[in-house]
Amino acid sequence: MKIIFNRRYVMSEDYRAMWQDLGVDLEGHDALLAVLGDAYRDIYLAQKNRPEAMAYFDFVMSEVHGLRIKELMDEKREGRKIIGSYCVFVPEEIALAANATLVGLCSGADFAMEEVERLLPRNTCALIKSSFGFKLAKVCPYLESADMVVGENTCDGKKKAYETLGGLVDNLYIMDLPQVKSAQGRELLKAEYLRFKDAVEVLTGVKITAESLRDAIVLVNKKRAAMHRLLALRKADPAPISGLDSLLANQIFFYDNPQRFTESVHLLCDELEKRVAEKRGVSAPRTPRILISGCPQAVPNWKLPMIIEGLGAVIVGEESCVGERGTRNLTDESGESVAEMMDAIVDRYFAVDCAIFTPNGERRDHIREMVESYGADGVIHYGLQFCQPYLMEAVPVENSLEEVGIPCLRLETDYSMEDMGQLKTRVEAFVEQLR
Repeated sequence: MKIIFNRRYVMSEDYRAMWQDLGVDLEGHDALLAVLGDAYRDIYLAQKNRPEAMAYFDFVMSEVHGLRIKELMDEKREGRKIIGSYCVFVPEEIALAANATLVGLCSGADFAMEEVERLLPRNTCALIKSSFGFKLAKVCPYLESADMVVGENTCDGKKKAYETLGGLVDNLYIMDLPQVKSAQGRELLKAEYLRFKDAVEVLTGVKITAESLRDAIVLVNKKRAAMHRLLALRKADPAPISGLDSLLANQIFFYDNPQRFTESVHLLCDELEKRVAEKRGVSAPRTPRILISGCPQAVPNWKLPMIIEGLGAVIVGEESCVGERGTRNLTDESGESVAEMMDAIVDRYFAVDCAIFTPNGERRDHIREMVESYGADGVIHYGLQFCQPYLMEAVPVENSLEEVGIPCLRLETDYSMEDMGQLKTRVEAFVEQLR
């Protein structure tokens, strides 16, 4: 089977035997790939004036359930373990240091909702329901290939949902997270990361050493630093890359081989630097510039960016876990012992300003800083339906922006296409306001 994404790249192999061995439902998976391929062609490949280096990311998407899964299965045959996660609070450094690969797990689309709602209330967060749908429908080869699935108590919905998910996956590991930025909160996070380190060592049979942990920290820092370079280039006017393409890089960050991803982002940035020097962008100068803030946008959740940029604006930043919040900080590399480096990892992740924290003024400050830094004309606060932490923070975020004269549009949606017309109407009015 070949799903064509562009003229240059197609799926190079028939992966059906591999998917079948993983327990993937082939009929449902075929349907998913068909929809994904059509959506990608219509949304991404229809863009004009794309950077040539985006061809790599197009290829990754064309093989996201193919070649990448084959790579993971090859790693497993060589004795390496695969750890799947749903959240940026799961430290990739620890997994890599113990000879494991950390990958993001599927969400971002509605699947098997009737089955999901037999297990979860209908008014459960769309992201939680989506992750259950991919498991119940057996259409996520990342999930099916994982030797450990890490769930984290970032909100009450996830905390209770994982009790049910534990009966659906073989090795679910639950990580507790602090809710308050305090000395006690940091100690809780440290204890949980040390416990996670021990669990990963048991899983892999590999003892984490100072050398392996330092190498892992450097590797992940390089990946984040490449994204920092991309983010900095988006500050130019005209914008050298679309928000859709930048979002794609942010999404692939969680799936791809770290070294290859880092090299590919730098190649993209080399091209974008030339565009900036030539004042050549994907849109005209002074095009309305929008910052998206709020909930993460996992593959294939491209609905809102498609609407925004289809209406003549350009997205210049994402204040999101799949965006700057997830990559903002580097881990201090100066530690010499495992204990010192574990402390550095704790400090790095404790600085993430997720909406689970209270109080969370840091997040509002960061949004205002990003507006100024990226030259954004306005902010669209994106809330997933029934995601209480981000929906509750939407009002104080809007009020904080209004204090400094920055327009903000609060949107609440899910993964369906049913509200496309309503969203277009509201976004169009907001873009006209920014003009």
